[in-house]
Amino acid sequence: MTRYFSDASFRFLRGLARHNEREWFHAHKRDYEAHVREPFQRLLTDLQPALARISEHYRAEPRTVGGSLFRIQRDTRFANDKSPYKTWQGARLFHARSRQVEAPSFYLHLQPGECFVAAGLWHPQPGTLRRVRHFVLDNPGGWKAAAHEPKFRRRYALDDSETLTRMPRGFPDDFAFAGDLKRKNFVALRAIDDATMTGPRLLKTLQGDLAALAPFVDYLCAALDLEF
Repeated sequence: MTRYFSDASFRFLRGLARHNEREWFHAHKRDYEAHVREPFQRLLTDLQPALARISEHYRAEPRTVGGSLFRIQRDTRFANDKSPYKTWQGARLFHARSRQVEAPSFYLHLQPGECFVAAGLWHPQPGTLRRVRHFVLDNPGGWKAAAHEPKFRRRYALDDSETLTRMPRGFPDDFAFAGDLKRKNFVALRAIDDATMTGPRLLKTLQGDLAALAPFVDYLCAALDLEF
């Protein structure tokens, strides 16, 4: 079985967290490429067949520029934190139409002690959020099956990091999934331990996660009139 990441991957990211400066990064750029970026690109390539079986509309694109990998450089123009680099590597398995319209995605996150796999809509625009809320209100049975099926919820949590304190205007307080309508993110996620990330079963594990998360993504696509 193929291994992708290693202790060297985490060692680089821990070093970057301690020395988040351009001089250090450029001195260790080969470590970044060899132990973080290139293994992630190989993983994305190897996930393509499984993703294609799930949906012909999603892409795992290993290109260095314009692909699934997020840039390790931070955009600091409007941030109080001016540190130049992220201390993790993320990748988005995106919908083919995501460059034209807002769409749910699958997401992989590499960070020492904080690795995870996720899917859904993170920080959607107000119009997108309103459409999803109305769709959940109109299709509660489908939402229950996609997001609250017991086996699914034993494995995945719904992101609770940002929620409204009151029901959004125009939605009934007594709705069965009122708590979900208060969410600002529609994301399901599961932590992955470092040993799994560096082990030989990572690809098989993630293939299973993509398949298990697919109904959740399918529902969100339906809410936004997107193909799945």
